[in-house]
Amino acid sequence: MEHAGYATLSRQSGLMREMQIVANNIANAATTGYRQEGVVFSEFVRSMPEGASMSMARAQVRNTSMDQGPLTQTNGRFDLAIEGDGFFMVETPNGQRLTRSGSFSPNAQGDLVNMSGFPVLDPGGIPVFVPPNATTVHVAADGTFSADGKPLGQIGVFRPTDPLLMVREDGVMFRSDGGAEPADQARVLQGFLEGSNVNAIAQVARMIEVQRAYEMGQSFLEAEDERIRNAVKNLLR
Repeated sequence: MEHAGYATLSRQSGLMREMQIVANNIANAATTGYRQEGVVFSEFVRSMPEGASMSMARAQVRNTSMDQGPLTQTNGRFDLAIEGDGFFMVETPNGQRLTRSGSFSPNAQGDLVNMSGFPVLDPGGIPVFVPPNATTVHVAADGTFSADGKPLGQIGVFRPTDPLLMVREDGVMFRSDGGAEPADQARVLQGFLEGSNVNAIAQVARMIEVQRAYEMGQSFLEAEDERIRNAVKNLLR
């Protein structure tokens, strides 16, 4: 295969990866706390003999949109949303993870957990406890948690120390390899859930663009294959 074929294949591979990401965004357009994901294309240039060079496309870097998603009022006592830059922190078997999905509820032991059963942590990294006999529960804007009018603790709101070191895990959860720190400017809203920040219309439009670009590259590869076949046939005559 000639250089043009290799360059086109690298482009096709990147487009296929982007198509998978766009399709995943569309599938999660209604997922609570989901962050839209994108792909960054870069250029890889390799030196060739006689001073020439060959450029190839690479799409190995993913980026995550941290735009605020729409807030929906649910009036649920343990439905929480964050307004601003911040994340809730939960304890998983693999360590602490950050999430914007605030659909919580108390488990049998009284710990506040997410939909996967992972405990929600306070600013000190301790699971938040909800008294089983509490009749009224209130969460203030700073995350202060009170039951029957008595303050019991605070729900932690964090932000990654280095956003570039965040790694997406399990759809709505992130691992922060650079650590996390308190997000003092974020506000906690009780009785609300933050929806996905996916722009479904824009993502469908992007899917069509990627599909057309992929089809164009495929047509080029088919034409290049036919050209090479004809050249070989002529040489063998």
